[in-house]
Amino acid sequence: MQKIIIDSQIFDLYPQFQRGIIIVKKIKNSINQKEVSQLLDSQVKLFTNFDWEKSHEIKIWDEAYLKFKTNPNKYPPSIKSLIKRACKNNQIPYINTVVALFNCISLKYLLPCGGDDLDMIKGNLRLSLASGQELFVPLGENSEEHPETGEVIYFDDLSLNVMCRRWNWRNGDFTKITEQTQKIVINLDNLDPNKSENLISARNELNEYLKQYCEAETELDMLNINKKEKTII
Repeated sequence: MQKIIIDSQIFDLYPQFQRGIIIVKKIKNSINQKEVSQLLDSQVKLFTNFDWEKSHEIKIWDEAYLKFKTNPNKYPPSIKSLIKRACKNNQIPYINTVVALFNCISLKYLLPCGGDDLDMIKGNLRLSLASGQELFVPLGENSEEHPETGEVIYFDDLSLNVMCRRWNWRNGDFTKITEQTQKIVINLDNLDPNKSENLISARNELNEYLKQYCEAETELDMLNINKKEKTII
């Protein structure tokens, strides 16, 4: 029986951390849906005059990266990269419906959001500090590398394959979401204790979108310092 686990060392560094969870048990992920594309485009257009350099939401993630000795300018948190891309290009590529919905919700609520193909994972899905022995193959590449010791990683604790390096900086290839993906574990992360309701709203809205546009069967949960793991049934 698989679990989603956040190790205590994460909460030692970030006691206010919360992770919204959507477990997708079954889904139809088409290549493109016009309504979802329009949702994403509309959200991106709101960032035309957004001053990302003064964003509190970016600053809080920059500070979190510095805590595990990572330069957030060289290795930007996912929300920082997404916002900068929206500001610069006024367009976010439509990869598939699920990924488009992730990006739409990330931009609307200014929260990191991502997901992994559960069928590709052999062990538990664990957020922890790297030993340096884990293996990472970047999304869209074949090269292999190891995370740095002490780096925050999200990984399969049986195979030791890394789903995401530097918390949410870069995704691994082996759990990428495609149009064939059926089961997904989705994460929405929050470090601001004053934005708990924002996290719940983001998770719930994404959940409704997944049901509406992808006919998803889902289960919701929330992990924090008082609840560090979730069994996937």
